[in-house]
Amino acid sequence: MKDFNDDKGGSDDFDLIVIGAGSAGFSAAITAAEAGRRVALVGHGTIGGTCVNVGCVPSKAMIRAAEAVHGGVSAARFPGIAPCRHAVDWPQVVAAKDDLVASLRTKKYSDILPQYDGITYIDEGPAQLRDGGAQVGGRLIRAPKTVVATGSHAEMPAIDGIDDIPVLDSTALLDLAQKPASVILVGAGYIGVELAQMLSRMGVAVTLVTRSHLLSRVEPEVSRLLADSFRDEGIELYDNLSYRGVRGDDSGITLTIEKDGKAIALSAEKLVATSGRRANTQGLGLDGVGVRTDTRGAIVVGDDMQTSIPGIYAAGDCTDRDQFVYMAAHGAKVAVNNALGLADLRYDNAAMPWVVFSDPQVAGVGLTEAQARDAGFDVKTAILTLDNLPRALAARDTRGLIKLVANRADDRLLGGTIIAPEGADSIQTLAMALKMGMTTRSLGETIFPYLTTVEGLKLAAQTFDKDVAKLSCCAG
Repeated sequence: MKDFNDDKGGSDDFDLIVIGAGSAGFSAAITAAEAGRRVALVGHGTIGGTCVNVGCVPSKAMIRAAEAVHGGVSAARFPGIAPCRHAVDWPQVVAAKDDLVASLRTKKYSDILPQYDGITYIDEGPAQLRDGGAQVGGRLIRAPKTVVATGSHAEMPAIDGIDDIPVLDSTALLDLAQKPASVILVGAGYIGVELAQMLSRMGVAVTLVTRSHLLSRVEPEVSRLLADSFRDEGIELYDNLSYRGVRGDDSGITLTIEKDGKAIALSAEKLVATSGRRANTQGLGLDGVGVRTDTRGAIVVGDDMQTSIPGIYAAGDCTDRDQFVYMAAHGAKVAVNNALGLADLRYDNAAMPWVVFSDPQVAGVGLTEAQARDAGFDVKTAILTLDNLPRALAARDTRGLIKLVANRADDRLLGGTIIAPEGADSIQTLAMALKMGMTTRSLGETIFPYLTTVEGLKLAAQTFDKDVAKLSCCAG
């Protein structure tokens, strides 16, 4: 690909080198350019990175399409409404997803670069760190500061025989020309959960397997409720198991698991690895310049996003920090501000909201009950089931709950998790409550609009002190 800002300044000397042109890389480059600095933005993979090309955008586009399909079936929960099942044209769904990805990659990445005079985009081969800069193909780019933002890739699970069979990752799955009849997904983190339900609603027979349990890092009440919802939709779920091995033949693949001391053979047309992602740090020459990585290859950074080597910073999925696109952008801004002396910023995820786009949606912020106890707090919790939420009753869908965690000593909110059909958009309200140091009493006294999902936060906060089932509508 040709430089978007070819030879601006006529030199290979820059104020900042950014390696990686995804969300973190663009955030870093734009932050520096807006401060009047000259930036070399070095491509690493497809411009736009994981989120727009193979992650957030394509997966959520297909998840929303699957929700539309499921909406016809689930309409029967309303008296007087007959259910219907929509036909699914998989190739057309995939093509529409690809069109959206191409459009956003152009509008939000390629077309943006010419608008910044200070950014030179260089895509001449893989980059390797050097003292004082980076080698890109046959070109030595020099700068006193560097930000590495090379992202991550899907990681294959350690299962005997997996190297001998074709295995799909999430990218290959979303690019399949034809819809598979059946799949086994290995791993039940947020990627596995989202893709399993999407496929099932598109008419694929889905088996989801995991060593521990569904969304193992969330509140156990939430994990159990989502697992029940998945089984109700016909998804086969096997958890708390070990893997014996996998083999393939002309008819598909067979994965053998061990659960409760018994071997179980599971067969499907395709095997999909959704067991996590690994940092893209191979081949960057990190060892050569002394940049420290952890046991999984992720770059270790401080709260200022600087690596073990002064002048070299990192941000996004290639680091040992949170793997969310908005946190990648946040970390990149922190890195550039510190690298260029613009402001003394620190990476802060204390009020970081996160969302799993399942149905019901799962979202959280702050500490779980277990994390709060481990941190030494005298914890109190409140749980509101959705049969106490007017919005859920009107929608005839009470799958879900809201759990709040607070410090007993001063009543301050420490965290919370929502599992609800419309829970994702409500979590930011709780994030703001945590950021402002609100107490459960204050949250419970705040005015919320009636017949909304977010009203559940008020009711959950009131649950600390009273039985909300005894309140009339809008009372309290």
